[in-house]
Parts: sequence; structure tokens; C-alpha cells
Amino acid sequence: MRKPQLKLAHAVIAMIVIGAGAVAWTIGGAFFSGPGPAALSSFAVGEMRAFRTAAGAPAQPRGPVLTADNREITLADKRGKVILVNFWATWCPPCVVEMPALDALQARLGSDRFEVVAISMDRRIEDAEAFYAERGLEHLALYFDPNMNMGFAAGARGLPLSVLYDSQGREIGRLDGDADWASPEAIALMEAAIARF
Repeated sequence: MRKPQLKLAHAVIAMIVIGAGAVAWTIGGAFFSGPGPAALSSFAVGEMRAFRTAAGAPAQPRGPVLTADNREITLADKRGKVILVNFWATWCPPCVVEMPALDALQARLGSDRFEVVAISMDRRIEDAEAFYAERGLEHLALYFDPNMNMGFAAGARGLPLSVLYDSQGREIGRLDGDADWASPEAIALMEAAIARF
């Protein structure tokens, strides 16, 4: 008589374990979903309403950029962290408007897991250096595209263009035009990307 009761107890326990596992899988899959087309779409509100994912987005540009100390690096050197790549120029009025907010975003979230990579598309690096000094940009590293083609390789139709890449260099999404990158919506979007990717 005890054996059937023991078998029944084991069956009930097994069903509870399987059910709990299914619930955990569903919740975990929803939160930790990979960089799919709608991974961060719920954060595309307010200042980030223009943020979009692009099916068949161009691969991360491979070309070199120069640092302020004239070292040549590539975006692949940033692997291991989520990066917001912003293509800008001093002759672009919307770019000029949003640079202080990008500086503030870097000040708030910059770490070994996240960086704002602002790439100047100016003709001379000296123009970007003077702009940084005049505007008091202290938290953004200066990057310069000597070939002036990185933005085009990323699919820019104009400036500014901001592209969010995951830690493996895959595009998460992009925003054409300027935005307030220090806004609560932008902070929430970046924090979600850092947590998930």
C-alpha cells in the first residue's frame, strides 16, 4: 500500500519541478532574449522614440579610427562592451546640439561594460579637438575618421547617426538624427542594453 503512495508523491514532485522549470525558462527567455529585432523596442519612447532596429543592418564598420594621441584602432577593439557609436561633425548643427548630452551619458554610464564612441567626420582632427575644448567635453574620448567613410559604411544617410552595438559587435539598433542622450529614456535604454547584451 505504501508503494503506490510513494510513486504518486514522486510524480507530484516531478510535475512541480518541471512546471517551475518551464516558468523559469519562459521568464528568463523573455528577459534575456538575444539581440532580436524587438529586443529593446519597449524602450523606444520619449527622447528615444526614433530608436529602431534594422533587419539586415550593415555589419559593424571595420575601418580604422584615430584616437586623440594618434593611435589607430578599430571598433572591434571595443569588443566585450556595449558601445553607442555616434557619427558627428562640427559643421553639423544637430550634432553640435547633442554632444554635451553624449558627454553626460558617458559620464554617467561609462565603464568596462559600456562606452560612447563619438567618431568625428570632420576634415581635420584639430577641428574636433578645438570643439571639445570650447564645449568642455571631458568624458568623451576623441575619435576621428581620417578616411571620412565610417559613417557611410554604417549606413548613415546623414549626420548625426548613433548606432548601438552589443558586446560582440552586432547591431542592436540605431537612431538617425539628434536626441537628448542624457534623458531618462536614453539612460533606461542604455541600461537595458548593458544588462541584456
